[in-house]
Amino acid sequence: MQTDSFVIRHLGPRKDQVQEMLKALSLKSTKELIFNTIPDDILLKSPLNLPEAMSENEFASHIQKLGSKNKLFKTYIGLGYHATSLPAVIQRNIFENPSWYTSYTPYQAEISQGRLEALLNYQTVVTDFTGLPLANSSLLDEGTAAAEAMIMLFNGRSRNQKKANANKFFVSEEVLPQTIDILKTRSEPLNIELVIDDHEEIDFNENFFAALVQYPAKQGEIYDYTDFISEAHQKDVKVVVAADMLSLAILKSPAEMGADVAVGTTQRFGIPLGFGGPHAGYFATTDDYKRLIPGRIIGITVDADGNRALRMALQTREQHIKRERATSNICTAQVLLAVMAGMFAVYHGPDGIKYIARQIHSLTNILNTALLKLGLKQYNKVFFDTLKVKVSDADKVKKFAEEKEVNFLYISKKTIGISINETTTLSDIEEIINILAHAENLYSHKITDCLADVSIPESLQRNSEFLTHEVFQKYHSETEMMRYIKRLERKDISLTDSMISLGSCTMKLNAATEMLPLSMSNWNSIHPFVPVNQAQGYHEMLKGLEEQLNVITGFAATSLQPNSGAQGEYTGLMVIRAFHKLNGETERNICLIPASAHGTNPASAVMAGMKVVVTKTSESGNIDVEDLREKAIKYKDNLAALMVTYPSTHGVFESAIREITEIIHSNGGQVYMDGANMNAQVGLTNPATIGADVCHLNLHKTFAIPHGGGGPGVGPICVAQHLAKFLPSNPVVKTGGMKAITAVSAAPFGSALVDLISYSYIKMLGSEGLTKSTTVAILNANYLKSRLEKHYKILYAGERGFAAHEMIVDFREFKQKGIEVTDIAKRLMDYGFHAPTVSFPVAGTLMIEPTESENKAEIDRFADALISIKKEIDTFEADKDSVLKNAPHTQAMLTNDEWNYAYSRKEAAFALGYIAENKYWPSVRRVNEAYGDRHLVCSCIPTEDYIED
Repeated sequence: MQTDSFVIRHLGPRKDQVQEMLKALSLKSTKELIFNTIPDDILLKSPLNLPEAMSENEFASHIQKLGSKNKLFKTYIGLGYHATSLPAVIQRNIFENPSWYTSYTPYQAEISQGRLEALLNYQTVVTDFTGLPLANSSLLDEGTAAAEAMIMLFNGRSRNQKKANANKFFVSEEVLPQTIDILKTRSEPLNIELVIDDHEEIDFNENFFAALVQYPAKQGEIYDYTDFISEAHQKDVKVVVAADMLSLAILKSPAEMGADVAVGTTQRFGIPLGFGGPHAGYFATTDDYKRLIPGRIIGITVDADGNRALRMALQTREQHIKRERATSNICTAQVLLAVMAGMFAVYHGPDGIKYIARQIHSLTNILNTALLKLGLKQYNKVFFDTLKVKVSDADKVKKFAEEKEVNFLYISKKTIGISINETTTLSDIEEIINILAHAENLYSHKITDCLADVSIPESLQRNSEFLTHEVFQKYHSETEMMRYIKRLERKDISLTDSMISLGSCTMKLNAATEMLPLSMSNWNSIHPFVPVNQAQGYHEMLKGLEEQLNVITGFAATSLQPNSGAQGEYTGLMVIRAFHKLNGETERNICLIPASAHGTNPASAVMAGMKVVVTKTSESGNIDVEDLREKAIKYKDNLAALMVTYPSTHGVFESAIREITEIIHSNGGQVYMDGANMNAQVGLTNPATIGADVCHLNLHKTFAIPHGGGGPGVGPICVAQHLAKFLPSNPVVKTGGMKAITAVSAAPFGSALVDLISYSYIKMLGSEGLTKSTTVAILNANYLKSRLEKHYKILYAGERGFAAHEMIVDFREFKQKGIEVTDIAKRLMDYGFHAPTVSFPVAGTLMIEPTESENKAEIDRFADALISIKKEIDTFEADKDSVLKNAPHTQAMLTNDEWNYAYSRKEAAFALGYIAENKYWPSVRRVNEAYGDRHLVCSCIPTEDYIED
């Protein structure tokens, strides 16, 4: 065995298993498999032009050397990003723990109770700090959260406001620049007019529907917005407060000032800077908006025994169901980061958080007093952590500061900003004073002479309690915290337990070598707005990843800024919109979308200002080419784009794909390819070859970034040459094309830290390894299909009878017996498996994708489980107890003295021999979905409050 080859570690099947699977398919080689699966006219004729694969040791050395090019300065730039101290117990047991980072979005509640509880803790943190009663379980970043608030309030306008077309959204000029840029992007296609001005001067009229203010403001001043909000409300204008979460430990909450929505980031709760992300944005609002709030909400319900259980609440709001009627296209959250932020609050508790906030504020006061003693002017009258200082020459300050490896915010030629953070010490304050004294030719006083008074007026100080629930009181020793985290971890299924075969989700290996750099300080401690020469390692890595993705997709340019797949969709469509606009064809606003498309596609199109026209799907599951042609011709004067997933959402390489893309081009449109199924393309074909103009990729699927329980994700877009000039920009750091659209994410390069994973994945696999991975993914899927089709109906296949990398298994015929596909999903938990994708893209089915990382033995175990369940279906009698209807079975059920079921304990929990070797026990019985929506509770309250009399 070639032990220095990464590909043999990444791929599940050994050579003998590959041969066994090929034999089962009556094939002689994987080459024959690909010939039978992918249309010949789109197969690549030459290997990917990528460097030779690195071994794991070679890559470790390479990434360390690259990381050394990032300079670790003491950074006081602020602007929404601050150095933090991540508790080691959270770093080791969550951030670096595959049981947490390889789990999936908790759609299957019974096997997700651990991270659901962690997310409920997070939501409680958000509701407690903001004072607002309803929070979601995270958004992509602060800027995205602000944009989502704007759109939610726009959609939630009163009848009179809609009638009067109230479309103005006020934005304080003191809002973070990256947030304003995202608001510009998101408002324009929806005809929302931004009014950016001084909040103390604005005079609202009937044309305004909402406003946004920053608390504290971007350069540190703290305003009491109580009167501003009151006046806005008198004109029926809702108010969003973008608040620094940590400051709310000592500042009056947004709710106490009357805010309707609070947004921000929880990055200061122990999350590494990571050159801009990933970080969990937060969103809180009033109960009035519970049907409109974007993102996922974790709610409390009961299980089949009436015991407390958690689940994702109000799922009917989501884009998968509402499609083009959705008010948001949010699909990925930032679950792993939200879990960490929530655990930061659990570990420190209210007193610990107050201590951190007071320490920061105290050091800022010490610095302020010392600056005054130096004779320097400080502009901020009320501040938490940021001072705005007048200097004689900012360039001179910068020179001296950088010599001492210190970064400030340079506001103008004579003004600098200094933001203190959790890692700042008294000696750091002394260093800051010495730098400024040197630059100004002044004598610096000893900082011990400076008093550290609290300078916030009583009217702005927080008096209300927060984090009063017992979970924030109990786990303050590392021993107890470690055990609490472990207790939650054991409640969930992740890739550490078994294969997670979710179709369209690509739950492949997230290799340890790919993950290790994320814990290195020269990668995770870099502020996104440092000068380019301080982040040389990052810029080289990101440029390298862009070039890798260009080669893989066949396109000319890439933007890594979108930090989710849905955001990539939106960005791609906005780039197409900008292209048509530059060509003077602003009337092109029709987006054709096949009926089988992912639910985010139509939602993204609507957000990009397009009108959705749905095209039919044929009986074989393919795009109805004639219907597409008819609609493309009908709308040729207004056709903007086609959104197409390839291979299709039905798991098939459609042979007509080139004809389809040509139809769109000949009628003036652009082709957007959804890259959700790119794991079946890499090295064998590519989006450029099929005729696409732009695609997004899911780095958290195809390119090995872990799903993290529902985020982080990265959704870069790759574009043909004619679209490269429109790639998105950033207002602080130059990115994007010559005619760049405004920002789609807060950070210049989105979630840059986790891009390291995809960079390393491609580096260690190389051209041959990437192609082999795709081939094995297709082999595994077809082998599993060959086992299941003897027992179940497989809905779709290619022209030669083969699937791509996934398949759809049809369970609708069993409905007449009273069996639902949900029963199958829940029963799989008893066999130790996470259910595949349920009822998407076809209701009553499971979409299954095994990925290349699973070996034949694991695929056989999964097949054996479904075949065993088929026997249970065959013997099912509606009027008798059934293992299917009672699934999943908990340990409490099996160990109860009473057993009043018509089947045995063994049939319930150990139906096959392999199960006992590694038995997974769900911690709750089947959850009651309806109860949770009727009794919406999305924060921690005493347990006894959930129990009905």
